[in-house]
This record gives sequence, C-alpha cells and structure tokens, in this order.
Amino acid sequence: MSEEKDENVRSGSKRAEKNSARKILLAGVFWRILIIEVILLVCSVAYRAISTGSSWVELFWYTQRIIFLIGVIVLFMMVTLRRFLDKKIITPLEAISEANRRVRYEHPEENEIDLPADTPKEIREIATTRSQMLTSIFLVSEERLSLVKFIKDTFGRYLSKKVVDEILASPEGRKIGGRRQTVTILMSDLRGFTGLSETRDPEEMVILLNRYFDRMSRVIYEYDGMIDEFIGDAILVVFGAPEKKADDPERAVACALAMQNGLQELNDEIQRDGYPPLEMGIGINTGPVIVGNIGSELRLKYGIVGTTVNLASRIESNSTGGQVLIGLSTHALVKDLVEVLPPVTVMMKGLKRPLVSYPVTAIGPPFNVKLIPSHGLEEEAEIRLPFLYWEIKDKKVGEQAFSGQSLRMSSENITATMKSPLTEMSDIKLVFQFCTEAHCFGDIYAKVVSVETADKEQAVHQLRITSINDEDRQILNGWMDSASA
Repeated sequence: MSEEKDENVRSGSKRAEKNSARKILLAGVFWRILIIEVILLVCSVAYRAISTGSSWVELFWYTQRIIFLIGVIVLFMMVTLRRFLDKKIITPLEAISEANRRVRYEHPEENEIDLPADTPKEIREIATTRSQMLTSIFLVSEERLSLVKFIKDTFGRYLSKKVVDEILASPEGRKIGGRRQTVTILMSDLRGFTGLSETRDPEEMVILLNRYFDRMSRVIYEYDGMIDEFIGDAILVVFGAPEKKADDPERAVACALAMQNGLQELNDEIQRDGYPPLEMGIGINTGPVIVGNIGSELRLKYGIVGTTVNLASRIESNSTGGQVLIGLSTHALVKDLVEVLPPVTVMMKGLKRPLVSYPVTAIGPPFNVKLIPSHGLEEEAEIRLPFLYWEIKDKKVGEQAFSGQSLRMSSENITATMKSPLTEMSDIKLVFQFCTEAHCFGDIYAKVVSVETADKEQAVHQLRITSINDEDRQILNGWMDSASA
C-alpha cells in the first residue's frame, strides 16, 4: 500500500514537472512562431512562382533563403522572448510555487517572496494576496491550536488526558452511550480523614488533601492509570479504559503497592510540617463494566458503571491502613506474579456469597514493587481501660452505644472485650471513659480485624486503629512505654 502511494506521488511530480509554466509557455510560443513562419514561407514561395514564373531551381534556392531567414527570426524570437518571459513571468511564478512548497508555520518570515521590482502587477498581487491569506490561515490555526491546548490542559485536570483526546477526536466522542469492556478498578480511601477534618482548620485540610492527591496522581499516571474521579478523600482509578492493555491487572496491583509506599514518603514530609500521618486502604477488582458518556444532553460525565465498581469499593472497605486487597477475579489473573497473605473472607450485606480478597505484599517482574510495611511488629502492653463504642455502617455512626474494655494495646492495635460481638472488618467509633490530667480522650476510629469468642457474654476483638488525634496517641504511647519499661 505504501509503495503504491509513493508511486502515485512520483507520478504526480512527473506530471507537475511536465505541465510546468516554463515548458507550457516556451513550447506554446515556439510552435506558434514556427507555424506563422511556415505559413509565410508557403505563401511567399507560391506568390513567387505565380508572379515571376521562376524555374524550380530558382524556387528551390529562393526557398532556402527564406528558410534561413525564418530560422534566424525564430532563433532571435526564441532567445529574446524566452529571456523576456523568463524574467517577467516564469521566474516570479516559479518563486511563488517554490514558496508554497516550503511554507513554514514555525518561521513565517521565511514565507515572504522577494520579487523583482518590474514584475507585472497581476503577479505581484498574487504574491501579496498569498501572503495575506497565509497570515490569516496561520492566525486562525494558532488560535485553534491555542484553544485545543487550553481545552486539553484545563479539562485534563478534571478528566484523564486520554479521555479528553478521545472526546475531541470525533463528534462521536460527545454522544451519550457506552461500551462494555473488561477493566481493572482501583479504589483507594484515607482512613480517619473525616474525623481528622473535624479537629483541623478546613483550609489546612484542603492543602493536606491536595498534597496527597498530587502525590498519588503522579504514581497513578506513572502506571498509566485513568483517574475517573475523586470522591471526597477517595480515588477511583481505571486500568483498561479508554485504551485496553494486556497487563492492566498487573499494572493496577503494582500501582497500588507504589501508592502505599509513596504515602509513607509523603508522611515523612507532612509530619515535619506538623500534620499527622495519613493511612490509606486500597481495593482492586477486575471485571466487565460499561464505559462511556453517562448523563443527559445537559450534563455528561465520562465514567464507568457496573457491579465490578461496587465490588472494588466493598473490597476497599475491608482493607486497613497500609493494605492492598485484590478480589478473586484480579488474583486469578496475577497470581503467578504476586505475593499474597492468606485470604480475607467476609460476608457482606447485599452479597449472596462471601467476599474473598487477598492482601498483596509484592509483585514481581517487570514491576518489582514490594510493599514497605508501614508498621513494625509491636508488642502490646497490658492496659485495661473501659470504653463505649458505636458501630459504623455505610459511613453512618449507629445511635446505640455498647460497652467494652481494652485488654492490651499498642500504638496501632487494641485487643478488647466487647459485650456485643461484631463481625470482622466492621468499623467502629470508640471513646475511652477515662480522663487524665485534665485531658479527656476524643473519638477513636478502628476496624475489627479478628474476633474470638471467649464466653457467651464477651468476645475478644482485635481492633486496628484507623484514626486517633495526636494528643491521645502521645498519651497512649507514653503509657505503653511505661508498661514495657
């Protein structure tokens, strides 16, 4: 196909060369002069033969003289007329043609044509009109390119740049509708950020949240993920839309591990600025979704819908800070490449079967990302404190409070007995009923990691702290240091 195209280009060039103004003008002048001279020759010889009655020998030599004179005249006309046409018409036209072939958008000054002062008025007007037309075209093109760049840069902050390119590529990109496609969904969420926001200045928290989003976005784009949207302090990322790749699940897992490691680096920075460390849970799921423009003619959103997204959110809700959980469908696709811990099985409301997910600790080549543990193995100190707790469902704190008591504690975990047993992966808010040195503890948020039934009335729960204010943490750490001393 390419060879045929090159041949067509060469044929077009040959035709253009054959039909050039120089050849057409000179050939036209030559043949017209020659025809006129031949007519004059025939007429002269015929007139001579009729009027003088010359013999054929005389007519022959007369004809030879006339031919010689015609040759001289033709030669003179061709030489002088060629130079005249070449200077006045052909060369200016060739200059315009050559300038058209080397039009430069980047350097418009090189598009100017330098014509001789005695160039005919009509040709000079062609060059002037050409210059004005190019100026207008370049101005419109520059404005259009600036507008497209502005649209891409502006909306690229609200949508993925790939999505913006797809929408702008054709009118079809703006139509309502979508297509079914298998993608890998990554859902991340900060632990305890809502509670933290209640104790901090709003502007301060927006600055912190933006720093977090900026760091995570850089990691996501590094692994070629598409940020579908920010939902509060959560991030919804898609791998496989709008462009599907064979390694979408693997890149999603590698991205999640890199995000957790990147958050630890960010925590080192923000703690120096006086912010508390952030914790993030991540859930990943692979499956079919509808990808495309969702909404109405008045308001559109490029996004994804489907059960796969809901399951990714459910998996994420079961993760603790610093953890990456992947669903069964994703695990089946990446199991030969990842290192995982024993599966987490939870029966969740609205699901007909238990939700199984695997905590991932590392992924092999070509990504080679290993999860850096955010918390070392800490020994729990025996500290017994009474507390009240409320179960959190769908991010709403329950109205009924229950009592419990801590048995052992570390900076991140609480082992406690609770009279009303909870299921694993439940979220709770607890408040210690204890004050010290004019300080009363604030709200602490935690997730139930495991449950062991000690007797009929009480159950031992392993709690992972997801949010606690700095002052409360410092007091607890001081007690644990004293208990282990």
